[in-house]
Amino acid sequence: MNIIKLYTDGACSGNPGPGGWAALLISNNNEKMLSGHEAHTTNNRMELQAAIQGLKGLKFGCEVILYTDSQYVKKGMTEWIGNWKKRQWKTADNKPIKNQDLWMMLDLEVARHQVSWQWVKGHSGHPENDRVDEAARLESKK
Repeated sequence: MNIIKLYTDGACSGNPGPGGWAALLISNNNEKMLSGHEAHTTNNRMELQAAIQGLKGLKFGCEVILYTDSQYVKKGMTEWIGNWKKRQWKTADNKPIKNQDLWMMLDLEVARHQVSWQWVKGHSGHPENDRVDEAARLESKK
């Protein structure tokens, strides 16, 4: 199985406000940057959208190392999602989880692949994280 590195980031000008997302796929020496924007959204939604669209950009099931600077996305997928699903997408106090539509889409995309989640500190000089951060910020200005 081919190992893909996927770097993701989301940005929002105001929260909520105009937002952008970016995903950088790297396989061997090949790179593909994906990005998009929404007129009215939140930073968390753009972080989720970056991961969803990055995984959607893979045509076949792959081993993916997904790098995110969002603890919300990483912890959501590695710690919280199991209980959300057991409780029909509700929080411990029986309230609907925020961004359920995107969490469900991300869950479907993750099921197609073997994903390991890596957190990277944002704005810390990590070259690929800086690239997706810049691309997401540019998208949020469209």
